[in-house]
Amino acid sequence: MKRIWKQGNFVNDIPLKYKFFLIFVVGVLLPILVINILFSDRMSDLIREREEQNLDISMERARKDIHNFIDGGVAVSHALSTDKTLYEMLDREYASQLDFYDTFDEQLRNRLTSYIPVNNQIQRINIFTENASIVSGGNYHVVDDKTKESDWYRLWSESNHSVLVAAYRATEVNDWASMAPYLSVIEKMDYYDSYNTYEKLLRIDIDLSKIYDVIVRERDYLDMYLVNEHNQIIMSANSGFERGNQSAYPLFHLDQYNEEDRHVISIGTARYVKGWKLIGVTQGNRITKAMRDMQVFTVLLAAVVTLITAVFITVMLRSYNHRVKRLSRHMQKVTHEKFELIEMDEGRDEIGGLIRNFNQMTSRINSLINNVYKLEIQKKDLEMERVRAELNFLQSQMNPHFLFNTLNAILVVCTKNQYNDVTDIIKSLSKLLRRLLSWREDLVSLEEEIRFIEMYLKIEKFRFRDKFEYQFEIDAEALNYKIPKMSIQPLVENACKYGLQAVDGAGLVHVNASIKMSVFAS
Repeated sequence: MKRIWKQGNFVNDIPLKYKFFLIFVVGVLLPILVINILFSDRMSDLIREREEQNLDISMERARKDIHNFIDGGVAVSHALSTDKTLYEMLDREYASQLDFYDTFDEQLRNRLTSYIPVNNQIQRINIFTENASIVSGGNYHVVDDKTKESDWYRLWSESNHSVLVAAYRATEVNDWASMAPYLSVIEKMDYYDSYNTYEKLLRIDIDLSKIYDVIVRERDYLDMYLVNEHNQIIMSANSGFERGNQSAYPLFHLDQYNEEDRHVISIGTARYVKGWKLIGVTQGNRITKAMRDMQVFTVLLAAVVTLITAVFITVMLRSYNHRVKRLSRHMQKVTHEKFELIEMDEGRDEIGGLIRNFNQMTSRINSLINNVYKLEIQKKDLEMERVRAELNFLQSQMNPHFLFNTLNAILVVCTKNQYNDVTDIIKSLSKLLRRLLSWREDLVSLEEEIRFIEMYLKIEKFRFRDKFEYQFEIDAEALNYKIPKMSIQPLVENACKYGLQAVDGAGLVHVNASIKMSVFAS
């Protein structure tokens, strides 16, 4: 118990801000670091497994689509190779071109092209025959020397299979100077022994753009290459679909890639695609990139959590530390007889309770001191204020009376001496001053305002003599309307002060008031 007590004293000696710092480091920061390290290691394994699965799925998906394209072409080839009517039309001797065109219109025109809408991966279907009576054109061609010199015929001649899937380059139909890539299913039409008068070859051209779309579709995962049995790149996202004067496909060098970066899968098990492969190369080591992204995310997450926690700890520490310091400073002021209250949001925790109790104690002490020592002084000050207010009131009452008495004395003297003009002006000035002192309301009637202006104009008329005249045009209905007091007088004063000075001869101050009704349409 004694050792525990000493440890408690040691903890109590640590300043409050350092205690919070130790709590943050040991209780928050260290667990975050340990958890993030363990989490990062486990997530690395999971990401590696997930990316490997994604790459395998991508490879299998692309392989299946390409195999279906080729297999669909082979299926159409088998269907046409067993078409007995087609054999009969191709083995017939035609007497003339007109005879062939009649048969073409009746039997051959749409016999091949009808398969293309159903199998949209097929670009073109051609039949080549040694029957010279057939007119070459459209989908039917006579085997000539140019045909025998072509790459596809050479590949077929060198093959010993009944069905061949061949990749080659040939001149484009619309541009004889440009070589275009082709992928064709070639099959010899010898299904019926009774129609073997002429050799017949069926060539179905696969639309390479379909295979290109599949390879580009998987580009987010792998750079894919379709490679034939001779290790030539038939199709790729970068160079396998190029046109130009190139006559051969480039070779794929498998040894230039690391073993973990390349993925190889066979297109199929059928004899006509034997040796064909789909090779996928990871784009800059996708797995490493995914793991690096995960690590960056983990670090950012740890940084955000640490920052939020640090801000929270700082706010909590500042809440305690700031209030304790304020309480300590005010307690020191009490020792110097300065009973100031702590004006702040003290809160509802224990420190807030201490601040409230301190304010209550300080307020009571201050009240007792004021009641004992300052009560008499306050009473004397109040008495002095009361006396001063009475004097000010008497003075305010005396000044107007003195002024009116003086005016009345001057009025009596002017009346005895028959100063009629001065007498009228003094009467108007007296009425004007009485009106100013008697007006208590903010709103007065127009009639009162006009009377006030008339007295003002009489005084100004006496001042300027024949410099101006004035007249009023006031509607009787408008006299009872309420307006702010002294609202028209400044306008009249400005007219006298500035308007008359600008006029060389006699001026006219005209005051007009009428009622105008406005109708607003809704």
